[in-house]
Amino acid sequence: MAFYIVQFLTGLASAASLFLVASGLSIIFGVTRIVNFAHGAFYMLGAYVAFTLTERFSGATGFWGGIIVASLIVAVIGVAVEMTLLRRIYHVPELFQLLATFGLTLMVEDLVVLIWGPSDLLGRRAPGFRGAVDFFDQNIPSYDLFLIVLGPMVLLLLWLLFQRTRWGVLVRAATQDRDMVAALGVNQKWLFTSVFALGVFLAALGGALQIPRDAVNHAMDLRIIVDVFVVVVIGGLGSIVGAFVAAVLVSELNAFGILVFPKISIVLVFLVMAVVLIVRPWGLFGKREGLARRTAGLTVHPWRPFTPAERIAAAVVLALAAALPLIGGNYALTVASEIAIFVIFAVSLHFLMSVGGLASFGHAAYFGLGAYGVAFLAKLAGLPMIVCLLVGPLLGLLGAAVFGFFAVRLSGVYFAMLTLAFAQIVWSIAFQWVALTGGDNGILGVWPESWAASPARFFWLSLGVAALAVAALRIAVFSPFGFALRATRDSPLRGEAIGIDGKRIQWTAFVIAGTIAGVAGALFAYLKGSVFPDSLGISLSVDALVMVLLGGVETVSGAIVGAIVYKALSIWLVSQTDLSKLVLGGFIILIVVIFPKGIVGVMGTIRRRRRASAKPALLSSGIETAE
Repeated sequence: MAFYIVQFLTGLASAASLFLVASGLSIIFGVTRIVNFAHGAFYMLGAYVAFTLTERFSGATGFWGGIIVASLIVAVIGVAVEMTLLRRIYHVPELFQLLATFGLTLMVEDLVVLIWGPSDLLGRRAPGFRGAVDFFDQNIPSYDLFLIVLGPMVLLLLWLLFQRTRWGVLVRAATQDRDMVAALGVNQKWLFTSVFALGVFLAALGGALQIPRDAVNHAMDLRIIVDVFVVVVIGGLGSIVGAFVAAVLVSELNAFGILVFPKISIVLVFLVMAVVLIVRPWGLFGKREGLARRTAGLTVHPWRPFTPAERIAAAVVLALAAALPLIGGNYALTVASEIAIFVIFAVSLHFLMSVGGLASFGHAAYFGLGAYGVAFLAKLAGLPMIVCLLVGPLLGLLGAAVFGFFAVRLSGVYFAMLTLAFAQIVWSIAFQWVALTGGDNGILGVWPESWAASPARFFWLSLGVAALAVAALRIAVFSPFGFALRATRDSPLRGEAIGIDGKRIQWTAFVIAGTIAGVAGALFAYLKGSVFPDSLGISLSVDALVMVLLGGVETVSGAIVGAIVYKALSIWLVSQTDLSKLVLGGFIILIVVIFPKGIVGVMGTIRRRRRASAKPALLSSGIETAE
């Protein structure tokens, strides 16, 4: 019994740090409505800066002073980021804000390695809390007891701050209605800056307090951000009390899951998150929104089919791409095959986001299911490659059909978070079901047959499938189904009034997108010759979002251009510099700030402006001629 009590207390200690980070993210989102993917980066910076300061200054004053000063330094960095970057993009759609903070995360990862090196750093024990307390022959670290007390104290201080101060009243008002607060004369810029500073301070403090417990490393940001998203969603967006309760719940599930359900311990947290979102989408302590906000906040311009000249141009581009084996070597063809595969992956998500208005944060689930589908058929059943490519993606279809049934009942950020939960459930199963998937060792030896084994032949296969996928999705866009889907996206109530079953239409689109993503995953398995759980991970889902947004979600060809630019740039930078993430992250931020509509989107805007400016000139010319 004592062992389980100690395990429970260990969970509470972990919950304290998790609560600090999650409360900061919840505060920032509640006021600014920014899904701050860089919050984990500030957590990591807090740990690194605190390590440096605590190592430089000795004694209890130096250690605890270093923790506080490190958190303040990172908060100042957060203020600088908010004033120089985020203020410029508050007006852009939410997903582009997510893209900018993702770019910032990439930059911080390389900067941390550049400054502190790639090795793990072991911090000093906390002065005054270096021992342990004996509890029925079980040792409880005294530092864990300190964290257990600290969590409720921080919760109380935050509650007093938001309930008993004028600033707190303004923050709560801004959470409910930012426009009304601005109309009352409150300076929104400085309110947002102060809120962001507080949120970053809490994240940095959570990271700094971890140095006596865990090694400091450059992978801390992605490890914590997933748990933080789970906590914020379960507790309720904008709820501090909800973040505390959810942090305790998640930490205890992690603490006891490995003991009670060792084979599904990682899955448990995401199962709880999925159940909460399905039953109570706004979280345990969140407030239901009166009207669903559009996930992407996008205005997609009316699309039209290709003109004859545009069809000829597309055919010429495809023919030129098909001629690449005549001039490219094996490495270039392998890279081109990977780019073609990710074009398929990106256009599948683009179809869901732009036509369906549904932004998925877990689209890699269906990519990975397609990859595992062909791996099972090829390695376990020994079926021919062509059969595996035709049947394997059906596993992605099945996953999309099941998950989409629940996901399309939600909207906005809740839809996005539920898709993330489902993707993490699939990833967890693949990671822990070692007997079937090989776990972290993956499934090896998934090689193409002789008819597609050479780099040139596999490139032609990938290019052909990519062309078919793009053509099929374009046909779907301009079919009656596509018009019904766009009607549901633009005005669900009007669509329902004329007899459109919006949820069924969106579910069908979800299944189509998942199936196409499964096709991309199937080809990817043969390209790499292996399948690992990483093909289901959150990082791949974020990559897909980056490709779509980088090219331009409001344009038909945006996903194609975004996938080509992002993958080509990523691969090239890795071969050219050790700071590839720093350069790529800076490029992403630059695109968001200068071209918030994406690469193709800004080109379309320029063309429309030219046409608009040309019309008055033509009218004027016609009048003068008549006279």
